[in-house]
Amino acid sequence: MPKMKTNRSAAKRFKVTAKGKLMYRKSHLNHLMHKKGRGGRIRRMMQDGQVAACDRRRLAKLLPGV
Repeated sequence: MPKMKTNRSAAKRFKVTAKGKLMYRKSHLNHLMHKKGRGGRIRRMMQDGQVAACDRRRLAKLLPGV
């Protein structure tokens, strides 16, 4: 049986933590920043998000090492 191939686009977008969680970068942080309040919204978008449990099974097929 041939080796499983990693989906390269998924590998660039998702990172695995030491405990095995899948993290992703949040969107909407590139342009039109003047509309987005400086208070908490931009700081929340700077933090990485955690992939939901229901999507982990789908990503496990794209990232066989997870």
